[in-house]
Amino acid sequence: MATAATTHSPDHGHGHDDHHDLGFWQKYVFSQDHKVIGIQYGITGLAFLFLGFCLMMLMRWQLAHPGLPVPSFLGPMLQKVFPAIFANDQNGHPGMLTADGYNILGAMHGTIMVFFGVVPVAVAAFGNYVMPLQVGAPDMAFPKLNMASYWTFFVSCVIMLSSFFVAGGPAKSGWTSYPPLSVISDSGPNVHPFFNGQTIWLLGMVFNITGSLLGSINTIATCIQLRAPGMTWMRLPFFCWTQLVTAFLLLLAFPPLEAAGFMQLMDRAFGTSFFIPTGLMVGGHLTHWSGGGSPLLWQHLFWFLAHPEVYVLILPAIGIVGEVIANNTRKPLYGYKAMVGAIFVLGFLSFVVWAHHMYMTGMGAKVSSFFQTTTVMISIPSVILVTALLLSLWGGAIRFTVPMLFATTFLPMFGIGGLTGIPLAFNSTDLYLHDTYYVIGHFHYVVAPGTIFALFAGVYYWYPKACGRMMNDTLGKLHFWFSIVFINGIFFPMFIQGIAGVHRRWYDGGVSYEQIIKPVLHWNNFMSASAFLLGATQLIFIFNFFYSIFRGRKVPNDNPWDATTLEWDTPTPPGHGNFTKPITVYRGPYEYSVPGADKDFTPQSEPPKSDKPAAAPTPALAH
Repeated sequence: MATAATTHSPDHGHGHDDHHDLGFWQKYVFSQDHKVIGIQYGITGLAFLFLGFCLMMLMRWQLAHPGLPVPSFLGPMLQKVFPAIFANDQNGHPGMLTADGYNILGAMHGTIMVFFGVVPVAVAAFGNYVMPLQVGAPDMAFPKLNMASYWTFFVSCVIMLSSFFVAGGPAKSGWTSYPPLSVISDSGPNVHPFFNGQTIWLLGMVFNITGSLLGSINTIATCIQLRAPGMTWMRLPFFCWTQLVTAFLLLLAFPPLEAAGFMQLMDRAFGTSFFIPTGLMVGGHLTHWSGGGSPLLWQHLFWFLAHPEVYVLILPAIGIVGEVIANNTRKPLYGYKAMVGAIFVLGFLSFVVWAHHMYMTGMGAKVSSFFQTTTVMISIPSVILVTALLLSLWGGAIRFTVPMLFATTFLPMFGIGGLTGIPLAFNSTDLYLHDTYYVIGHFHYVVAPGTIFALFAGVYYWYPKACGRMMNDTLGKLHFWFSIVFINGIFFPMFIQGIAGVHRRWYDGGVSYEQIIKPVLHWNNFMSASAFLLGATQLIFIFNFFYSIFRGRKVPNDNPWDATTLEWDTPTPPGHGNFTKPITVYRGPYEYSVPGADKDFTPQSEPPKSDKPAAAPTPALAH
């Protein structure tokens, strides 16, 4: 493992100009170029992130103003398009979110944000575009498989969106799809066995998982086989390590959930009983299923994927933050080898903590003790990573660029998410906090101001390489400062409400339980106002993103950030084959501020001075 893979030709970069011209469809739609596929994943994922955010804003309107219709023309329009979600209020005004509609939006918000938003952007978009460039590869190892990965994912997006337009509306059983509710919902003699929300949800997830598995195989093969000459394992950029470990997590954790999805699909459409227990009563009547199944089996299969999935969201984000911090502190990452070791430990432990989501199922003391122990243990590599990134700031000549603002903010936000998760590791406190807004606040601090802020850092950082233009700096800073204020306005009060006992599934925000939680009800208005303002703030980013493509300041050179890793050795934007010259790696990824160097960064591909031809021969010393 000490040597770099050299299975591809070292002069692969010369293919930049000698390939045949592709037509529009092959170049931009059914492309096999990893960069185009990365952009396709990125645009699709960002669009679904915005859709999931819009669903959340509709839920927040209901929580702040229970029973009132969505204002202006939106209410009547939404009810006309989605009659299963919206209805008339008590005064006959259209556009009120119903109780079932709230459950639908909750299920689809979680599904879309995690599986169709964050993962495609963090893993597939950045992994496809950046990782092959950083290892010095001409493309992904299997370009056609890469194309199939995206289009399988795209089919899953179409399937999932179509569920909004079937009779009865989309899935209603939560983003976790727990049986037996998920099996009996949207079923009966008057419901189509396939064209219903819950079944379509399962089909969409099966296609989504398949696309992720195809992509993870490609990532692993590319990292192992297509590294440039000299790119030894300990010269890999930290971002590549996070993508590699993430790919293994996907490859090992997703198949159990895909199998479970097929099993639940069989229960719904063909009358099997993988997850239906014997003697299940619905509406006072015995169900027609034969029984003998276990609802807990689904929970085990789901969370065996879903907890590694948390680190699938986090690890690429930490990789992005590491790249941005090293570049903007002008010094190497502190404890690079320890960080690499930590993400391997994190990946391993993520497979032995899943049942801490299941303390409410009544597991025995010995089993719960095991999962409490492993859950506390997994915080150790997380602390190593955050500590190393914090220490990397110490003594650096910090440049507070827009990517750096988002990257440094990731650290305390992720820290809050991690620290608030420690009480949930213990079953005694989890029994009280389970399914309250405390859990929502904990998870969202990890994923929203944590992972999503890291994704924003990555977009601002690598945008010049992809587009040849810089995003507007002033608009970027406005986007950051408004986002950090409003996103904390949404999620921090959730800890207050959760400790007071506010349940995550109360569609009226807790008004029905006013006698118990009245002192914290006013936070609903504050959080909802923050959510609407955060949504408005993202319009700044959207405008900046598309405006800068055409009118942004052109990059002064191929390396506008004065970075050291290989992606900055490519043309801007990179063409076919990526590199225009043979690439050899001579050093580690973060050679910043090297004593005696003539500049404060030394690219990985720059030959050592001793290898450069001397300007004139040095006369021999007399003895």
